[in-house]
Amino acid sequence: MNKTLYYLYDPLCGWCYGSIPALSALIGVGSARLELMPTGLFSGAGARQMDDDFASYAWMNDERIARVTGQQFTEAYRYGVLADRKQIFDSGPATLALTAVANTVPGKEYAALKAIQHARYVDGSDVTSEPVLVGVLKALGLDEAANLVARSDSDIVSTNAKRITHAQELMRNFGAGGVPTLILESGGSSSLLVTHTLFSDPDDLCRQIEAA
Repeated sequence: MNKTLYYLYDPLCGWCYGSIPALSALIGVGSARLELMPTGLFSGAGARQMDDDFASYAWMNDERIARVTGQQFTEAYRYGVLADRKQIFDSGPATLALTAVANTVPGKEYAALKAIQHARYVDGSDVTSEPVLVGVLKALGLDEAANLVARSDSDIVSTNAKRITHAQELMRNFGAGGVPTLILESGGSSSLLVTHTLFSDPDDLCRQIEAA
Protein backbone atom coordinates (compact mmCIF):
# COMPACT_ATOMS: atom_id res chain seq x y z
CA MET A 1 0.00 0.00 0.00
CA ASN A 2 1.32 3.44 -0.94
CA LYS A 3 1.74 5.78 1.98
CA THR A 4 2.69 9.43 2.24
CA LEU A 5 4.35 10.88 5.31
CA TYR A 6 3.72 14.62 5.50
CA TYR A 7 6.37 16.47 7.48
CA LEU A 8 5.13 19.87 8.60
CA TYR A 9 8.05 22.06 9.57
CA ASP A 10 9.71 25.45 9.62
CA PRO A 11 13.37 25.74 8.53
CA LEU A 12 14.18 27.99 11.52
CA CYS A 13 12.56 25.67 14.07
CA GLY A 14 15.21 24.19 16.37
CA TRP A 15 13.14 21.11 17.13
CA CYS A 16 12.67 20.51 13.39
CA TYR A 17 16.46 20.56 13.05
CA GLY A 18 16.65 18.23 16.04
CA SER A 19 14.23 15.80 14.40
CA ILE A 20 16.36 15.27 11.29
CA PRO A 21 18.30 12.17 12.48
CA ALA A 22 15.10 10.34 13.41
CA LEU A 23 13.28 11.58 10.31
CA SER A 24 16.08 10.32 8.09
CA ALA A 25 15.64 6.88 9.62
CA LEU A 26 11.92 6.97 8.78
CA ILE A 27 12.35 7.66 5.09
CA GLY A 28 11.20 4.64 3.13
CA VAL A 29 9.76 2.84 6.17
CA GLY A 30 6.60 0.97 5.19
CA SER A 31 6.95 2.28 1.63
CA ALA A 32 6.09 5.76 2.91
CA ARG A 33 6.96 8.66 0.64
CA LEU A 34 8.15 11.77 2.47
CA GLU A 35 6.55 15.09 1.53
CA LEU A 36 7.82 18.28 3.12
CA MET A 37 5.25 20.94 3.96
CA PRO A 38 6.52 24.32 5.22
CA THR A 39 4.09 26.00 7.61
CA GLY A 40 5.47 29.54 7.55
CA LEU A 41 5.39 29.51 11.35
CA PHE A 42 8.25 31.98 11.71
CA SER A 43 7.58 34.09 8.63
CA GLY A 44 5.23 36.99 8.04
CA ALA A 45 3.46 37.77 11.30
CA GLY A 46 5.56 35.06 12.97
CA ALA A 47 8.85 36.80 12.21
CA ARG A 48 10.48 38.97 14.87
CA GLN A 49 13.54 41.02 15.67
CA MET A 50 16.42 39.17 17.31
CA ASP A 51 16.91 40.84 20.68
CA ASP A 52 18.83 39.83 23.81
CA ASP A 53 15.88 38.18 25.54
CA PHE A 54 14.86 36.12 22.52
CA ALA A 55 18.45 35.13 21.77
CA SER A 56 18.91 33.95 25.36
CA TYR A 57 15.68 31.95 25.22
CA ALA A 58 16.63 30.43 21.85
CA TRP A 59 20.07 29.34 23.05
CA MET A 60 18.65 27.77 26.20
CA ASN A 61 16.14 25.86 24.07
CA ASP A 62 18.84 24.87 21.57
CA GLU A 63 21.01 23.45 24.34
CA ARG A 64 18.09 21.29 25.41
CA ILE A 65 17.51 20.12 21.83
CA ALA A 66 21.20 19.23 21.56
CA ARG A 67 21.01 17.13 24.73
CA VAL A 68 17.89 15.29 23.57
CA THR A 69 18.77 14.74 19.91
CA GLY A 70 22.55 14.96 19.62
CA GLN A 71 22.26 17.64 16.96
CA GLN A 72 25.00 20.27 16.91
CA PHE A 73 24.48 23.94 17.77
CA THR A 74 27.87 25.60 17.48
CA GLU A 75 29.47 28.68 18.93
CA ALA A 76 29.59 30.00 15.35
CA TYR A 77 25.78 29.88 15.37
CA ARG A 78 25.53 31.37 18.83
CA TYR A 79 27.70 34.36 18.03
CA GLY A 80 27.16 34.62 14.28
CA VAL A 81 23.38 34.32 14.32
CA LEU A 82 21.88 34.76 17.78
CA ALA A 83 24.21 37.67 18.68
CA ASP A 84 23.63 39.51 15.40
CA ARG A 85 21.11 42.27 16.08
CA LYS A 86 20.83 43.12 12.39
CA GLN A 87 19.30 39.73 11.58
CA ILE A 88 15.56 39.24 11.81
CA PHE A 89 14.26 35.86 12.95
CA ASP A 90 12.36 35.22 9.72
CA SER A 91 12.01 31.88 7.97
CA GLY A 92 10.36 33.42 4.90
CA PRO A 93 13.49 33.54 2.70
CA ALA A 94 14.55 29.96 3.54
CA THR A 95 11.02 28.69 2.98
CA LEU A 96 10.92 30.36 -0.42
CA ALA A 97 14.26 28.76 -1.31
CA LEU A 98 12.91 25.34 -0.40
CA THR A 99 9.82 25.90 -2.52
CA ALA A 100 12.10 26.79 -5.43
CA VAL A 101 13.83 23.45 -4.97
CA ALA A 102 10.50 21.61 -4.68
CA ASN A 103 9.42 23.13 -8.00
CA THR A 104 12.60 22.33 -9.89
CA VAL A 105 14.14 19.18 -8.38
CA PRO A 106 11.56 17.86 -5.87
CA GLY A 107 13.72 14.95 -4.81
CA LYS A 108 16.34 17.37 -3.48
CA GLU A 109 14.14 19.39 -1.14
CA TYR A 110 15.05 17.30 1.90
CA ALA A 111 18.75 17.63 1.13
CA ALA A 112 18.29 21.38 0.69
CA LEU A 113 16.51 21.65 4.05
CA LYS A 114 19.37 19.85 5.78
CA ALA A 115 21.93 22.06 4.03
CA ILE A 116 20.13 25.24 5.08
CA GLN A 117 19.88 24.00 8.66
CA HIS A 118 23.58 23.09 8.65
CA ALA A 119 24.46 26.53 7.29
CA ARG A 120 22.58 28.14 10.19
CA TYR A 121 23.19 25.91 13.19
CA VAL A 122 26.69 24.65 12.40
CA ASP A 123 28.32 27.23 10.11
CA GLY A 124 26.63 30.21 11.75
CA SER A 125 25.50 31.64 8.39
CA ASP A 126 22.62 34.07 7.96
CA VAL A 127 19.99 32.00 6.15
CA THR A 128 17.63 34.97 6.15
CA SER A 129 19.97 36.43 3.52
CA GLU A 130 19.13 35.80 -0.12
CA PRO A 131 22.81 35.64 -1.27
CA VAL A 132 23.58 33.08 1.45
CA LEU A 133 20.62 30.91 0.40
CA VAL A 134 21.58 31.19 -3.25
CA GLY A 135 25.07 30.03 -2.31
CA VAL A 136 23.73 27.05 -0.35
CA LEU A 137 21.58 25.95 -3.28
CA LYS A 138 24.37 26.37 -5.81
CA ALA A 139 26.70 24.31 -3.61
CA LEU A 140 24.17 21.48 -3.99
CA GLY A 141 24.09 21.92 -7.76
CA LEU A 142 20.60 23.41 -7.62
CA ASP A 143 21.35 26.31 -9.95
CA GLU A 144 17.85 26.61 -11.38
CA ALA A 145 16.31 26.93 -7.92
CA ALA A 146 19.05 29.37 -6.92
CA ASN A 147 18.29 31.55 -9.92
CA LEU A 148 14.58 31.59 -9.10
CA VAL A 149 15.40 32.77 -5.58
CA ALA A 150 17.83 35.40 -6.82
CA ARG A 151 15.21 37.04 -9.02
CA SER A 152 12.28 36.51 -6.59
CA ASP A 153 10.36 34.66 -9.31
CA SER A 154 6.67 35.57 -9.04
CA ASP A 155 5.44 32.04 -9.76
CA ILE A 156 7.61 30.66 -6.95
CA VAL A 157 6.35 33.34 -4.57
CA SER A 158 2.77 32.35 -5.43
CA THR A 159 3.46 28.62 -5.12
CA ASN A 160 5.21 29.22 -1.81
CA ALA A 161 2.14 31.01 -0.42
CA LYS A 162 -0.08 28.10 -1.51
CA ARG A 163 2.19 25.53 0.13
CA ILE A 164 2.13 27.43 3.41
CA THR A 165 -1.66 27.81 3.27
CA HIS A 166 -2.09 24.09 2.65
CA ALA A 167 0.21 23.18 5.54
CA GLN A 168 -1.59 25.56 7.89
CA GLU A 169 -4.94 24.10 6.89
CA LEU A 170 -3.66 20.62 7.71
CA MET A 171 -2.44 21.80 11.09
CA ARG A 172 -5.85 23.28 11.89
CA ASN A 173 -7.72 20.21 10.63
CA PHE A 174 -5.67 17.90 12.84
CA GLY A 175 -5.43 20.27 15.81
CA ALA A 176 -1.62 20.36 15.60
CA GLY A 177 -0.17 23.02 17.86
CA GLY A 178 3.33 23.37 16.45
CA VAL A 179 6.13 21.87 14.42
CA PRO A 180 7.49 19.40 13.64
CA THR A 181 4.23 17.58 12.92
CA LEU A 182 3.88 14.27 11.10
CA ILE A 183 0.70 13.23 9.28
CA LEU A 184 0.47 9.82 7.62
CA GLU A 185 -1.80 9.23 4.66
CA SER A 186 -2.52 5.59 3.97
CA GLY A 187 -5.36 3.84 2.17
CA GLY A 188 -7.33 7.02 1.62
CA SER A 189 -7.29 8.11 5.26
CA SER A 190 -4.95 10.37 7.20
CA SER A 191 -3.82 10.31 10.81
CA LEU A 192 -1.70 12.46 13.08
CA LEU A 193 1.33 10.58 14.37
CA VAL A 194 2.66 10.95 17.90
CA THR A 195 5.43 13.31 16.86
CA HIS A 196 7.24 13.60 20.19
CA THR A 197 8.43 10.05 19.69
CA LEU A 198 10.75 11.46 16.99
CA PHE A 199 12.92 12.34 19.98
CA SER A 200 12.03 9.70 22.56
CA ASP A 201 11.27 6.56 20.55
CA PRO A 202 11.68 6.81 16.76
CA ASP A 203 11.20 3.06 16.51
CA ASP A 204 7.64 3.60 17.71
CA LEU A 205 7.06 5.94 14.78
CA CYS A 206 8.33 3.23 12.46
CA ARG A 207 5.78 0.84 13.96
CA GLN A 208 3.00 3.41 13.52
CA ILE A 209 3.87 3.77 9.85
CA GLU A 210 4.18 0.04 9.23
CA ALA A 211 0.87 -0.67 10.98
CA ALA A 212 -1.10 1.90 8.98
